[in-house]
Amino acid sequence: MTALASEIRRLIALDGPISVAHYMTLALAHPRHGYYITRDPLGARGDFVTAPEISQMFGELIGLWAAAVWQTMGAPQTLQLVELGPGRGTLLSDALRAAAVLPPFRASLDVHLVETGPVLRQRQRETLAGFAGRLAWHDDVHDVPEGPSVFIANEFFDALPVYQAVKAADGWHERMVGLDHDRLVFAMHPAPVPGFDRALPEEVRAAPLGALFEWRSDAVVRALARRVAQQGGAALLIDYGHAASAAGETLQAVSRHGFADPLEHPGEADLTAHVDFAALARAASREGARVLGPVTQGTFLRRLGIAARAEKLKSGASGTQAAAIDAALARLTGPSPDGMGELFKAVALAHPALGVLPGFEMSDDG
Repeated sequence: MTALASEIRRLIALDGPISVAHYMTLALAHPRHGYYITRDPLGARGDFVTAPEISQMFGELIGLWAAAVWQTMGAPQTLQLVELGPGRGTLLSDALRAAAVLPPFRASLDVHLVETGPVLRQRQRETLAGFAGRLAWHDDVHDVPEGPSVFIANEFFDALPVYQAVKAADGWHERMVGLDHDRLVFAMHPAPVPGFDRALPEEVRAAPLGALFEWRSDAVVRALARRVAQQGGAALLIDYGHAASAAGETLQAVSRHGFADPLEHPGEADLTAHVDFAALARAASREGARVLGPVTQGTFLRRLGIAARAEKLKSGASGTQAAAIDAALARLTGPSPDGMGELFKAVALAHPALGVLPGFEMSDDG
């Protein structure tokens, strides 16, 4: 039994069942026992691997994407490059190295990292130690100074807490986390959520009895959209999820590169759920941002030239290295179950005057 599991059980015993979102918040961000507070979860020795850790090509292309956005903005003298959930800092390191091909862009950058975990903050400091520029860390995106910005959020939104509700004959009931003796279990709130059906996306209202629907607070995406719409710039959001709102449970726990019971060891496993890109788009549009996409990650990276970059890297590589580059390319752009290219998707939120941004051009290449 983890220390956090004991604390959550005491909380429920005292105050009653808690929402799934509250449970996720405690499991991931508890100030002493939260998953992201206590560890570096990335890599072969951790619990999962993200795209920047698979290949340098990912971060390099995003760095060049940010440079293209900067040019489209009219090349402002100062630009904030902001990453939400920067992991080990690998993406930013690769992006900044690629940005060196455009020295004026590189010189314009103030780099900001939105990170709450002290262990990962230290890893980021080590990774970015060679960056001869301005670095700043923040606990929350709302703490990032005002000004023209390019925001990057790779596998950030999937870890934001989700609420869940289940459709019953008398309406939608919120799913909770409660106790069965000493075990944490899912439970149903006895009363339906007032007016919930009217707030649902149209495509979900006709879901059958027993259907489960997940949703998140839109506070973060609205903040990003408001910033770029009012102060200039763009936000690139890359994550796994579905392009249209739909019913279905996607909450999962990952530990040691395998799936685990979400309620079994809170604080010891990563908790995530698929991103509803349609919901992100609706929230961002209400704040005045232009929404581009979603497009699949495979499409996005191919449009940015990942195949050509792979060939360039292979030109000076050994046979073993070339095979590793090909494997990374396939994993980043290929289909499931081994590839990330279809399940992962990219969306850009932009100032309305920016027009179409790289990777989001209209085409039929899927």
